[in-house]
Amino acid sequence: MISAYINILFIFVLMFIGYFLTYKQWFSNQIGDAFSKLVLQIALPCNMFLTITKNFSRSEFLQLVGGTVIPLLSMLLTFAISFAYRRIFQITPARKGIFTTMFTCSNTIFIGLPINLAIFGEQAVPYVLLYYIVNTTLFWTLGIYFIASDNPQIEQAKVSFHLVPILKKIFSPALMGFLIGLCAVLLNINVSDSIATFFSYLANLTTPLSMFVIGIIVYNVGIKNLTLNKDIIGVIMGRYILSPLIVWLLGQWISVPPLMLSVFIIQAAMPVQNSVPILARSYDADQQFAASSLGYSVLLYLAYIPLLLKLIL
Repeated sequence: MISAYINILFIFVLMFIGYFLTYKQWFSNQIGDAFSKLVLQIALPCNMFLTITKNFSRSEFLQLVGGTVIPLLSMLLTFAISFAYRRIFQITPARKGIFTTMFTCSNTIFIGLPINLAIFGEQAVPYVLLYYIVNTTLFWTLGIYFIASDNPQIEQAKVSFHLVPILKKIFSPALMGFLIGLCAVLLNINVSDSIATFFSYLANLTTPLSMFVIGIIVYNVGIKNLTLNKDIIGVIMGRYILSPLIVWLLGQWISVPPLMLSVFIIQAAMPVQNSVPILARSYDADQQFAASSLGYSVLLYLAYIPLLLKLIL
């Protein structure tokens, strides 16, 4: 337990380094964008490929597929609960859609992957990926639709809901790295040591660059500009209480390996997706609400994660 806490602390030290270096003007939004591209298009695909080819055989992976039912059911249930929540607690009408998306979808890669690696090691990565696949698919379909629905010109927002851009987001380089690695596993193709070593150099960039990006985002949001209100409290409730609770309840009904369930609970209890403020700006939704929700969810996570670990470990 203490070792897991220390590993998590080091992960957040990386985030604070990113925050501090942004304050010192070493990092900027442009550098943050470059880091994001490096992670999503190079480092993470290599990480995904290596993890699946190193840690699983064909038979072992086929046993995992049924586990996607828990993240799928849990997220659909959380979407449904968000509708009831925003009616009961009278969420501001102009931000209902973005509230639902942040209430349900979590940051499964930039924070989720490093945290799970710190707690469980590389054996957790395939389970992280299973949750990531479901989370990413629902975020770039239902989630983006709800964000677009906050646009006053609702018909124009609906027109922006095109299938091809969404499919490009779902089949991201990270997911493609995973799928290529999966094909190698299913076809029993061996990866040479030299290729694995080269990919590992790039894969090792994933955690530090991911946390630098979060630090840059938190700095640019501005801690002084964060405004806490009942709508943001609702987002925090969805992220840190209802989402992991639903996953845990489903795990009592659907039999899955203990490690898989623990990883799913951790993934469900992640901060807000860091793409939401950018999408809010794109769709003329409430960007300040999105940025404040992201900032609070990230800052509160450092105090929250030890409490969650006490419950599941």
